[in-house]
Amino acid sequence: MAQTENTHQLDRKMLQFSMMEVDGILMPQAFEGVWERICNFQARPDDTFLVSYPKSGTMWMVEILDMIHNDGDVVKCRRATSILRVPFLESKFINMEGAGSGLDFATTSPRVLVTHLRAHLLPRSIWEQNCKIIYVARNAKDCLVSYYHFHRMTSFLPTPASWEDFCEDFMSGKLLYGSWYDHVKGWWEAKDKHRIFFLFYEDLKKNPRQEICKILKFLGKTLSEDTIDKILHHTSFDVMKENPMANQTAFPPNIFNHTISPFLRKGMPGDWKNHFTVAMNEKFDEHYKKKMAGTTLTFHTEL
Repeated sequence: MAQTENTHQLDRKMLQFSMMEVDGILMPQAFEGVWERICNFQARPDDTFLVSYPKSGTMWMVEILDMIHNDGDVVKCRRATSILRVPFLESKFINMEGAGSGLDFATTSPRVLVTHLRAHLLPRSIWEQNCKIIYVARNAKDCLVSYYHFHRMTSFLPTPASWEDFCEDFMSGKLLYGSWYDHVKGWWEAKDKHRIFFLFYEDLKKNPRQEICKILKFLGKTLSEDTIDKILHHTSFDVMKENPMANQTAFPPNIFNHTISPFLRKGMPGDWKNHFTVAMNEKFDEHYKKKMAGTTLTFHTEL
């Protein structure tokens, strides 16, 4: 019996590691049977979508948007874990162990939803309904470091063979949701055609009040200075790190193992310097120049 249970656990883990390709982009294998339903998702005109490449400050923006949505009500913003309060679009159609199955999207409008999808893979109804989209982008080096540690601590992604191998996978786009370069460039181009507020992680870190005020203007929402102060405090890294509804410690350790690495690790631009060797940095910079040639999109790699 023990052997059978261990085999089942191994099978589940192998399934978690399995990926499929959609237009050449790696996606969870679980999407295979529901991809058509994801594409046919029906958006509402007053939906707001938060979009990002993985590990670009997504959960930070989730907390900010949830606080804005609830007028700074801290109690409401601690009613459940972030993934339940502001669910991922893709999660509506698959069972998520530890988060419950069939996440409730029938919430009262206006809704705030999250996705990591590339611009050209976004459900058509989102464009047709002219929904507001906030895209948050983080510089490639810090995003890479954060993604690496996320792979190490979560059970539903393969543990990296090494830091060097993971860097190669990142540069070649062989990670979940594909190439960082194509993701950010695609959304940068889309911002001129749709209602998209393109936000930089580093700008939000440098001057959070200024960026939150920009978000409020984009959303057409007005809040008092006291409420903005409250949002700034409760979405600061130090406060979020101690909030179980934001730091993901509410999930069981078989999903997020915080003894390996905390979900909210450092959150400071420039941490890549603690991981890149001189040789790796030179190689990455050369590759980066080639991949980002011809775009006006620029990033700050430190404050």
